[in-house]
Amino acid sequence: MHKSEISASMMCSDLVDLRETIDIFEKNGVERLHIDMMDGNFVPNFGLGVDYVRGLRKLTYISLDLHLMIKDPEYKLQWIGIKETDIVSIHYESSFQVQRVLDWLQPYGCKRFLAINPATPVNALEEVLDYIDGINLLMVNPGFAGQKIVPSTLRKAEKVIKLLKDAGREDIIVEVDGNITPENAKKLRAIGANMFVCGTSAIFKGDVKKYEENIINFREYIK
Repeated sequence: MHKSEISASMMCSDLVDLRETIDIFEKNGVERLHIDMMDGNFVPNFGLGVDYVRGLRKLTYISLDLHLMIKDPEYKLQWIGIKETDIVSIHYESSFQVQRVLDWLQPYGCKRFLAINPATPVNALEEVLDYIDGINLLMVNPGFAGQKIVPSTLRKAEKVIKLLKDAGREDIIVEVDGNITPENAKKLRAIGANMFVCGTSAIFKGDVKKYEENIINFREYIK
C-alpha cells in the first residue's frame, strides 16, 4: 500500500490567515495543497483561479494538487502554468475525449489523475488505466465545501481498489475527496486509499491555531 498523504483543500482556507496557514502546513509536512479550479459551467460555482495558483507558488514549496472542475479542460491547460511537481486531476465527465486530455497533459511532466463523480460507474476507468497515475474519487458531488459523504461511495472505493488489483495496477494512487472526516478517512485507508483531501471536515476546523493539532490528529487515522 502507498504511503498515506494529506492534500489540504485550499478553498477552505481563510485568505486573512493564509501566510500563517502555509507556515503550519510546511512545519507539519503536509504533502500537497489541493486547488479546486471551477468555471461555473462544469460545476455551479466559481473556484480558485490561475492568479491564485501563481501567488501560492510564491508563498510555498509545497507541491500543488490541481483539481480541474472545468468544461473541456484540454483547451485550457496552457493557462494554468502546470509544473512537473503538480498533480492535475481532470474529470471523466468534463470532456468527450478523455484520453486526448490525458495525452495533452503528458508533456507537462505532471502526475495525471482522473476524477470521477459519485454517480459515474467504476468501469469508466478501465480504458484509461494506461494513461493515469492516480484516481481522484469524489465522495460528494463537486462544487461546494461542507457537504456530507454520499454513502455509496464507500462501496465504490472498494470496487476501485479491486479493479486496480485485478488489472495489476496497484501502483495507481487513489485519492479521496469530499467530507473526509477522520472517521471516514480511517475506513477509506483500510480499503486502500492513499491520498486524502482535507477540508472543513478534517484540518480547517476552528481557529487557525488549531490546524496543527488537527493535522497531527488526522494522521493517526490514516497510518
